[in-house]
Amino acid sequence: MVNAFEIKLESFKLTDEQFYQLCQDNRDLRFERNSNGDMMIMPPTGGETSHRNLKIIQQLGIWTDENNTGIAFDSSGGFKLPNGANRSPDAAWIPREKWENLTLEERQRFLPLCPDFVIELRSPSDNLKSLQKKMQEYVENGTKLGWLINPQEKQVEIYKQGKPIEILDNPQILSGEDILPNFILNLKKIW
Repeated sequence: MVNAFEIKLESFKLTDEQFYQLCQDNRDLRFERNSNGDMMIMPPTGGETSHRNLKIIQQLGIWTDENNTGIAFDSSGGFKLPNGANRSPDAAWIPREKWENLTLEERQRFLPLCPDFVIELRSPSDNLKSLQKKMQEYVENGTKLGWLINPQEKQVEIYKQGKPIEILDNPQILSGEDILPNFILNLKKIW
């Protein structure tokens, strides 16, 4: 198992343009940047995690196409959060009006906003505490609903603004509640 690799950049900070170009020049790697400007390099996932992620994206994508109230993103999509961090959740969704308010240039780069909905899927090499911290960061920056799916424990942590974290053991489905009305994620395809 290869864990994410963190690079401290205390004496040298990349501009947004430099960070974007670094990501473009190294498309085989997945980079994130925390609010301090430190970079994380995530290795590609294994086959099992990739397949699980596909099943999540399929379900979210189908719902998004049918519902037509927003735009969904896979793990390749980057977001520049209000706190300055650059994050790439495994799946994300924003309302259509947020998308339409972005300029063409903003749509071509890391989106300058925090998704309303995010999913992080824990792979065997992921540090749970790091993912939990990332989920908190999403909520603190505007995410209304987030799911941390942990297949190793068959648990889901549900994050909502202004609410305590809810932990579900071996749920079979998850509801998008009022953020994603009528969206149901079938976890039988994920476990």
